[in-house]
Amino acid sequence: MTSTEEITKNIKLNAGKFIKGFIVFLVLLLLMNGFYMVQAENVGVILRFGKYAKTTTPGLHIKVPFIDKVYQVAVERQLKEEFGFRTLRAGVTSQYSRNYNSESIMLTGDLNVVGVEWIVQYRIGDPYKYLFKVRNSRLTLRDMNEAVMREVVGDRAFNEVLTVGRQEITQTAEIKLQKLCDEYENGIRIKQIVLQNVNPPDAVKASFNEVNQAQQDKEKLINQARADYNRIIPKAKGEALQTIQKAEGYASERVNGAKGDVARFIAVFEEYEKAPDITRQRIYLETMNQVMPKMKKKFIIDEQSSGVLPLLNLDK
Repeated sequence: MTSTEEITKNIKLNAGKFIKGFIVFLVLLLLMNGFYMVQAENVGVILRFGKYAKTTTPGLHIKVPFIDKVYQVAVERQLKEEFGFRTLRAGVTSQYSRNYNSESIMLTGDLNVVGVEWIVQYRIGDPYKYLFKVRNSRLTLRDMNEAVMREVVGDRAFNEVLTVGRQEITQTAEIKLQKLCDEYENGIRIKQIVLQNVNPPDAVKASFNEVNQAQQDKEKLINQARADYNRIIPKAKGEALQTIQKAEGYASERVNGAKGDVARFIAVFEEYEKAPDITRQRIYLETMNQVMPKMKKKFIIDEQSSGVLPLLNLDK
């Protein structure tokens, strides 16, 4: 065998080995690209030639190599967006950044400025809509949140936003935001909106605190006045009622006594008319019976006597 034939034979042998190696490599590449794993909290959205094909559940799946494209979407995980602040480090003592006034500063219905910080918690209900119905669903959701919250806050007074209206604001914002998500078909389900901090802007916070302190002092003074009123007025009414009852009792006693005296006088007068001398004598004796015991010294003289001098003890 000539050298040329040996060279040709070696070339053919090497070409065969190369082809076999390339086929093995291609098979391995196809095998590696033909399987994919969907994580536990996700689902897999399959695009075939750029068109939606199907949605797969967590686990190991087969796909068409180099043709199918897989997007994994976390549908079981609760996501959140923060507005007016950002969490820098979560933990027992979390750290926040609040340099986001453009998101939080809003105008209330009575034309006051308020800073509202809130969190929206949501889940991806429809991964296909989330990926393909709206461009950049997360950024769109943030814009929708700001629009809804500004609308809800703008319909309420400043004091209502700061105090009693917080729960109503969150409930109304949840309903409006979910309705807007359904209209946009972004596949998002709103779980909860939580108001974190609702305060006046830093520039007017000192004046606002002074106004609040004045209102608290006003309420305190009003409550103290009401307490004094509730303590003094009932006592005065009781004393007045007691005085009136005493006066009425005294008047009743005097009237009844006068009526008794009149009745007694009339009875005596009637008896006097029947027997004037006897009645006059009886009245005299009764009067003397009341007067005589009260006298320390008594001198009984004869009506024929010229005076009481003989009876007095002049030595004393």
